[in-house]
Amino acid sequence: MTYCVGIKLNAGLVFLSDSRTNAGVDHISTFRKMIVYERPNDRFMVLLTAGNLSISQSVREILQVEQLKDPEGGEPITIWNARSMFDAARVLGQAVRRVYERDGESLKYAGVEFNISMIFGGQIRGEGMRLFSVYSAGNFIEATPETPYFQIGESKYGKPVLDRVLTPDTPLDEAAKCALVSMDSTMKSNLSVGPPLDLVVYEANQFQSDRLVCIDMANPYYRMLHSSWGQKLREVFDSLDDPVWDDAHTDTPLKVTDAQNKPLKKITRPEEKLI
Repeated sequence: MTYCVGIKLNAGLVFLSDSRTNAGVDHISTFRKMIVYERPNDRFMVLLTAGNLSISQSVREILQVEQLKDPEGGEPITIWNARSMFDAARVLGQAVRRVYERDGESLKYAGVEFNISMIFGGQIRGEGMRLFSVYSAGNFIEATPETPYFQIGESKYGKPVLDRVLTPDTPLDEAAKCALVSMDSTMKSNLSVGPPLDLVVYEANQFQSDRLVCIDMANPYYRMLHSSWGQKLREVFDSLDDPVWDDAHTDTPLKVTDAQNKPLKKITRPEEKLI
């Protein structure tokens, strides 16, 4: 399994991925899920992949040379000359379809699903930052202010903190911290997601970035975050009152007599109906 997250903010973009893959409990390996495409002062793009590893690697390889026909009769469109991130995402979608055309039938015959999901984002000079979630059919959707992030892979454990913290106005460093907490929560609950982690932070309109880091479990910042987050969660949990069943002893009773919905009916005899 894997877990990747891409975040689009007013201030920039944040990308984080793990690097664990497994084909059963006795075959766990490390493969990087992130690739960065950068041409300084012109374009900066990041691709995150999840799903079947052989498909992901094929898509990444073909993307380097994939071309789309220019409807205006110009030179073919690639990720290196696309004038918009939308066009670059179209090239990526075409690369996915090309791999499917090549391998789809063989995979189906072998009983293997054509399974890949991707996050693709960045900025090309002349337009603003954009972030896309790309599916196994090569189609995609784009992040909006209402949905400023995408997740792929084992996403459920890391989603709550993203929903509670992120807004378009969130500062980049705070968003990076949020992404790492999201990843830490996922690794805590799912052993199929694991280190090392790749983190990239991109500042808007820079068209390059030196904020790239590979994080292992010995990383001092990650060790601090992992320890503090667990401790603070426990402190918050302990600060909450235990449930009180008698409203005479608390202002926040759990069981109230005038509740709109009544408790479950207990079955006390064999002849009683469930409904």
